[in-house]
Amino acid sequence: MRNRPDELKIRKDLKEKLTAGIDYSREISDDEMKELIDGLLTGEGKRIPLSLSEKEKLRKELFFAVRKLDVLQELVDDTQITEIMINGPEHIFIEKKGRLSRLEQKFESKEKLEDVIQQIVAACNRVVNEASPMVDARLENGARVNVVLSPVALNGPIVTIRRFPDKPIAMEDLLTFGSVTREVCGFLQKLVKAKYNIFISGGTGSGKTTFLNALSNYIPEDERIITIEDSAELQILNIPNLVRMETRNANVEGCQEITIRDLIKTSLRMRPDRIIVGEVRGGEAFDMMQCLNTGHDGSMSTGHANSSKDMLNRLENMILMGMDLPLNAIRQQIASGIDIIIHLGRLRDKSRKVLEIVEVLGFEAGEILLKPLYSFTETGEDEDGKVRGILKKKGELTYVEKLKSAGLYSGIG
Repeated sequence: MRNRPDELKIRKDLKEKLTAGIDYSREISDDEMKELIDGLLTGEGKRIPLSLSEKEKLRKELFFAVRKLDVLQELVDDTQITEIMINGPEHIFIEKKGRLSRLEQKFESKEKLEDVIQQIVAACNRVVNEASPMVDARLENGARVNVVLSPVALNGPIVTIRRFPDKPIAMEDLLTFGSVTREVCGFLQKLVKAKYNIFISGGTGSGKTTFLNALSNYIPEDERIITIEDSAELQILNIPNLVRMETRNANVEGCQEITIRDLIKTSLRMRPDRIIVGEVRGGEAFDMMQCLNTGHDGSMSTGHANSSKDMLNRLENMILMGMDLPLNAIRQQIASGIDIIIHLGRLRDKSRKVLEIVEVLGFEAGEILLKPLYSFTETGEDEDGKVRGILKKKGELTYVEKLKSAGLYSGIG
């Protein structure tokens, strides 16, 4: 059936007949829906010759179309697919095992794709339309969804879905992947337990959220942790006293917008031991620095940047978006708030690595001083094109007071 020119028409006709035969006056279970589909295919099989495999494929597609996310459902269920990119109804791309490819599947119409989008955003109480054409949402499995509609999107509705592993990736997994070394794992574990304030930087797709999640598992179980995110992605499993908060967009029903800035301010009244902000992108960077400078040691966050130094520049600009302060005052806030910056990168072989770990030494002569502790150096490629390299130690930790207070200082950084 795959190569028949009228395949899309057959599917569309079957979907229309199935929809027409549904009794919407009562609740229909999934099993009943499957029985309706089987009856339809049995009847239509006399008119349209179908092999057993074609019939089973159509059965699944029809069920997904009326009860799930249409052609998207099969992709969402595939645990090997990490990213799904939909550029209008006819162009679907995926990232699978680090490789980008275009699929033959397509939505039957722009309207069907828009229906699926509304189904996704409604499930997490979000709204997207022409008046508010951009939104972040998530699927039931925790996958992150970004939607852009017209008039902003010129080639049809745009949907980007990033799937996270069903089982959260731990630091041991990152060690197995070669993203980090055993020595660095032990070092970072000490820093987290000793309540160093840590900021994770990196480009898009470098694994910032994954690394933040893995790092969070080093937090002692007896602490009260508050996580703040645009779209809930963190999967912290080892903390019983965990509070998770998520932003909300304003909607037509009159619900006001709740921003990361609002949630950070609220979290300060909730007696947190640590505050973890999934990502800072704007004026909330000022509130995050206030947290780090007012007794909430051990807090963590992430941000987009091309290097550790670049992350500092971006934080300065973000704070200026939210507060009109002298540049030196901003730099002093950053220098006293952040202890460690971990910079991640995605190499040309699609592997994700810790590229740099730096210590923030302080503020002097108008500049924030940084000290490299670890740096990744390429040594070549293997026969499969995989990048080889070493995450090499560059220096000892200078400020060890927190390690000493936590009883973790062994005489070296």
